[in-house]
Amino acid sequence: MFQIPPGLPLAGVKVVEFCQVAAGPFCGMLLADFGAEVIKVEPPEGDSLRQWPPINGGFSENFASLNRGKRSVALDLKQAGDLEFARALVLEADVLVENNRPGVMQRLGLDWDWFKARKPTLVYCSISAFGQSGPRAGEGGFDLTIQAASGVMSVTGEAQGAPVKCGVPVSDFTAGLYAAFSIASLLARVRAGGEGGHVDVPMYATTLAIAALQTSEYFGTGKNPCKLGSAHPRNAPYQAYRASDGWFVLAAGNDKLWRAVAEVAGTLELLEDARFTSPTLRAANQEVLRDLLEVSFVQAPAAHWLAKLRAAGVPCAPINGYEEALGDPQAGHLGLIREMTLPGGHATRTVACPVRIDGQAPDVDTTPPALGADTAALRARMTP
Repeated sequence: MFQIPPGLPLAGVKVVEFCQVAAGPFCGMLLADFGAEVIKVEPPEGDSLRQWPPINGGFSENFASLNRGKRSVALDLKQAGDLEFARALVLEADVLVENNRPGVMQRLGLDWDWFKARKPTLVYCSISAFGQSGPRAGEGGFDLTIQAASGVMSVTGEAQGAPVKCGVPVSDFTAGLYAAFSIASLLARVRAGGEGGHVDVPMYATTLAIAALQTSEYFGTGKNPCKLGSAHPRNAPYQAYRASDGWFVLAAGNDKLWRAVAEVAGTLELLEDARFTSPTLRAANQEVLRDLLEVSFVQAPAAHWLAKLRAAGVPCAPINGYEEALGDPQAGHLGLIREMTLPGGHATRTVACPVRIDGQAPDVDTTPPALGADTAALRARMTP
């Protein structure tokens, strides 16, 4: 029997998800984490993410990481009976989430106009590469292409390096976050007695929206922001520095922190250097400043400098791999890592909901669904 943990803020909300791969499934997972019952409608062959490695016990851990706490129904939506079942699920629900190309849901008979007339309180959310209308609406897209089109890749990497993307699929997950926030906002309107609505979430637009500092730099100067590696366009020292055994980062975003860095590095004479007397000047001369600071930093290992910088109140960090990041005591304190059992019985782990409500992390269901595992039960529930 499917059970929603009690006390979660979206308990009682029903969501039907017609999504594959990342952006839409991430949105659905966020809603599930906060208590919604999420029914994932998949084609008979399943969400293509089910085929992505690592595969353990015959089940994709990538798929599991974005689909915990959901139910799965496998349907061929081109078959009249399956289409009617899908429609019935949505008419019983509060939310529909889909991340197909514009026009696909209409061709299937599952578009917003069909549902609006029959259930005006429905919150219908469409996630796509470029939005539901406009000159590029018909184009598909993945995280890589959206990072390129939206400008992210133009400011990522070293100044003279080849184009690189952000290592985390920021465009996919930004769209999922905007979608979940928008859905929750419209649900509040519905609960207040209003109507639902159609939420249009273009990945291109949401990725541009989170680049507020870069777009404002362009608007203010008329110039494209450029790649700076780990450095910052307006602050220094604020980047990765070489120690005797590797690299670490520090972020001195004001004059007080700059003084603390100079004291830790034993370079107090730089405080009087005319090139470094303000954040703007330090940013303009940051390559010279980096070279001067590294004369000191390469004399000792990263752990030495991190300890001294922390003691001086300067934000700093090692450059962790995910093993080190997940092993940090703060990750343990926040309860980020939860046990997960895949449908085939393989025991693994996942990163659970990262926020806390009233001091407690939501008690999320970490179980991912086997393909079509809930089809029969939900058909039975929908049958008079």
